[in-house]
Amino acid sequence: MEKGYITNVKTKSIQEMHFPSTRNGAQQRAVHRKVLLEVLAEELPPNSIRFSSKITSIETQVEHGLSTCIVMLDDGTIIKSKVVIGCDGVHSIVARWLGLRPPVYSGRSAVRGLSVFPKGHGFDPGHAIQQFVDVGKRAAFIALNDKEVYWFLGAKCPPKGMEKGADPEMIQREVMENLAKDFPPVFLDVVKHSDLSSLTWAPLMFRYPWDILFGNLFRSSVTVAGDAMHPMTPDLGQGGCSALEDAVALGRHLGNSIAKHGKLVTQDIGFAIEKYAKERRLRVATLTTASYLSGWVQQDGSSRFMRFLRDVIFYGLLWGRVVNGIIEYDCGKLPSVSSLPSRESESSI
Repeated sequence: MEKGYITNVKTKSIQEMHFPSTRNGAQQRAVHRKVLLEVLAEELPPNSIRFSSKITSIETQVEHGLSTCIVMLDDGTIIKSKVVIGCDGVHSIVARWLGLRPPVYSGRSAVRGLSVFPKGHGFDPGHAIQQFVDVGKRAAFIALNDKEVYWFLGAKCPPKGMEKGADPEMIQREVMENLAKDFPPVFLDVVKHSDLSSLTWAPLMFRYPWDILFGNLFRSSVTVAGDAMHPMTPDLGQGGCSALEDAVALGRHLGNSIAKHGKLVTQDIGFAIEKYAKERRLRVATLTTASYLSGWVQQDGSSRFMRFLRDVIFYGLLWGRVVNGIIEYDCGKLPSVSSLPSRESESSI
């Protein structure tokens, strides 16, 4: 993204916001999550992914002086593994097993969707984000390609009647007829073109940064990544990005251990997991804090002071610096493929 436009729903004023490039020329990009997941999955050996496999419990056993993780799935499957990496989302079973405190409600909820325009939407794909701010509400959309647009609407209270989930048509109707009824027609048209199967409503959860800084992120050869470690509000768009950072950092530490020994060695793998967890603590605690504060500033607007803080201080002075400070991050260098064994048969989750 090169820039964005912020429309004040009440005053109709439009503020332009720029996303400056970093020192290495990097910029923010909007990526279709389904495409990203497919690209990542294609790099794995066949049958590496087991779908619809919910973890029910984890145990550890010591055999011949070595620790082994026993993972039970809800279909009765039992998996023995030297390494367990919990990427099981906001309400992670692995995080609970590690002793991390559960995430907390941010006080805001969000409706998210993907809109499809078969004949094209006319927006500039990936180059500008359109935002709309109101008292207690904020929405935005950005084109992913010539025919698809991602959009969201966040509010301080759950959409009426959707506290326990709702039919997609009800979600769409609630947004158009209630939550966003005063929003500009261009946003309502995007919502109108929603692919109903993509519509979701969810409370925005996050983990307190001090729980990340001082909580138990690993035990032996068990750790967490992504939302399982650091659920955060989506106000800076860093949830998926930080999960990719986790993967690089974890791959670097595990890869260095494997390259050192020529295989996955149980005695050493715990040290690699510990280094990974310690490295990620400050980074993701910072992201979680910045995301929460960004959402709080942008979505209030209930007083003249908060509007000044949002429109002049945050959007006018801080936004570019905040974004650059976040995306200009070095995950480190992965070990070369030639330094790794040609085949590693150990299993992990």
